[in-house]
Amino acid sequence: MASPQLRLQNLFSQHPDVVTAIFDGSQSPSKSNAKFALENITLTITRGEQIAIIGPSGAGKTTLLHTLALALKPGSGTLSFYETSPWAMSGTERHSLRRQLFLAPQTPPLPARQRVVTTVMAGRLPNWSLATALRNLIKPASPQEAYRALARFHLQDKLYARVDKLSGGERQRCGLARLLLSDAELLLVDEPLSALDPQLAAQTLETLQQEASARTATLICSLHQVDLARSKFTRLIGLREGKIQFDCQQVTDQMIADLYQNAPLKSKHDAYPLPMPHDKLLCD
Repeated sequence: MASPQLRLQNLFSQHPDVVTAIFDGSQSPSKSNAKFALENITLTITRGEQIAIIGPSGAGKTTLLHTLALALKPGSGTLSFYETSPWAMSGTERHSLRRQLFLAPQTPPLPARQRVVTTVMAGRLPNWSLATALRNLIKPASPQEAYRALARFHLQDKLYARVDKLSGGERQRCGLARLLLSDAELLLVDEPLSALDPQLAAQTLETLQQEASARTATLICSLHQVDLARSKFTRLIGLREGKIQFDCQQVTDQMIADLYQNAPLKSKHDAYPLPMPHDKLLCD
């Protein structure tokens, strides 16, 4: 039997903002240890799985994705990639390993004054030399590839637009087009549908899942759209207050209701789902 792609055992992690605060000196390590964003996380993930992570705002979904992307070192516990600990590697070895991973944040940090074609082609950066990367800033290396990637998200008409002229939803999809140009085998996507209407959201999710299937890549996607998570993914992980509430193929309405019960709303835009009374799915 092949080794699992990822294995987490009794893992604790702090929120990325807390770790940043330690490094920039605005918060002391002793104070930061008071609260973990993830607590006692144990998971085993096989290459090719498609997993949705759901849960209320502040549940730890983003922290989990950053931890899996090796952008955030666990506070304790273990994380292994094909049974090897990335955090026991040298910095050079770990940087090389990150080429197999792609993290698409909810708000992609795209250079505002850059053309869309240039920023999409940056999905190739892990495989480029410094000279090629610099040439791409002046003349895009392969605009045809960028066009095809954008077309899969219905953004081909924005190929030569400036990033700062894009709407929030267009910026999200531009960041996802980068993913299509990577050759990563672990695709980590944080709230990719938050700025999209229902039709675009369904199309975008379908594109991500098709791409993952085509390259036998693992897709782990955090979602607030519980209906899409339940209908489109074969494995759901429910997070609340940094802890796993369930990890299974199918969930009941009661499990969803318990996951979101009395969860605080972080903003007026948050809306937690009501269970669908006709769904009678059971957790294995």
